[in-house]
Amino acid sequence: MSKTAQTPAGNTPVALELRDVRKSFGKTEIIRGTSLAVHQGERVAIIGPNGAGKSTLFNLISGRMAPTSGDILLNNHLINGKKPFEINRLGLSRSFQITNIFPQLSVFENLRCSVLWSLGYGYTFLKFLVDLDDANARAKELMEMIGLDKKRDVVALNLTYAEQRALEVGITIAGGANVILLDEPTAGMSKSETTRFISLIKQVTEGKTLLTVEHDMGVVFGLADRIAVLVYGEVIAFDTPDAVRASARVQEAYLGSSVAEAQAGESAQGH
Repeated sequence: MSKTAQTPAGNTPVALELRDVRKSFGKTEIIRGTSLAVHQGERVAIIGPNGAGKSTLFNLISGRMAPTSGDILLNNHLINGKKPFEINRLGLSRSFQITNIFPQLSVFENLRCSVLWSLGYGYTFLKFLVDLDDANARAKELMEMIGLDKKRDVVALNLTYAEQRALEVGITIAGGANVILLDEPTAGMSKSETTRFISLIKQVTEGKTLLTVEHDMGVVFGLADRIAVLVYGEVIAFDTPDAVRASARVQEAYLGSSVAEAQAGESAQGH
């Protein structure tokens, strides 16, 4: 590839870039020429009405679908057509809207399984897992990071919903990916759970690039450095929270009264 893309200030390279990406199913075009550049260490939220194409966009980025046309670059490497596990090994990890964990394994076992590949063990084990000191240490570190160290031996199925989501975030970051995709991470949580979870996300993604789909405007405005507004498969705005909040086009197309709700949510969360 050519020289790494830079921010307008010329300081921070682009971690994830979409160039005129399109996705059609038959004659129906779902993603209509989306272009985005997300910089290293930046937190970007994708918002939009139901049916806007947000999940499809995540599926394209993570390799679950291939774009009809356009390019997707991860750390300046073209990832079009690569399988999800290949993209993961290049430094991108994704959580899902529906909690995706190993329900019959304990918290510790979930995390230990998730770190194995990144530590070079792959799928062939020459030693019992209990003897893998580096994997055990990394799992313990992750468990403390996500606040589940006191639930070490609890089977994941028996965790609360918020704890299961925290565990999934731990699994998502376990491999050391520098680009993290979170799909509606706070969906189904109470306000107090959401507030705690935002703090957790900020902590565990510190120094990483974060792209999240989120419907809760309080979360969006409290977490994101920039917001991409997706409407009918097109990005109609990609700017700072303040600029998006003030955009008449965005308000007309999507936000409306949600802006006031977001402001109230931010006040409640202390942002």
